[in-house]
Amino acid sequence: MFETTTSLQPAAVLEAAQSFFANRVPATAAFPEAVSPRHLVLRGQGGEEIVFGVRAVPGGTAVRGSSQFFGQQVKRFFTTLPVTDAGAA
Repeated sequence: MFETTTSLQPAAVLEAAQSFFANRVPATAAFPEAVSPRHLVLRGQGGEEIVFGVRAVPGGTAVRGSSQFFGQQVKRFFTTLPVTDAGAA
C-alpha cells in the first residue's frame, strides 16, 4: 500500500493514473476495469490488479495505491504527481 497527497483534484488523479499505466509503462501496461469518482481498478495483461483510491482533503487529494505485482510502477506514478506540503512528508 502506497500513499501520498497531491494538489490535483481526485478526478485528475484517476485520469493521470489511467494515462500513466496505459502509456508510460508499455511492458506492464494496465487498463481500466472499474472506475468511480473515488476509485480506479486497473488490470494488467496477466490479470494483475492495481487499485487506486482518492479522497479530497484540505489542500488537495489523498491518494492510495495498491498492487501485489506493480508496486514499483505505483511508486513511480506517485512521483509524477504534484505533492502538497502534507504529501512531501
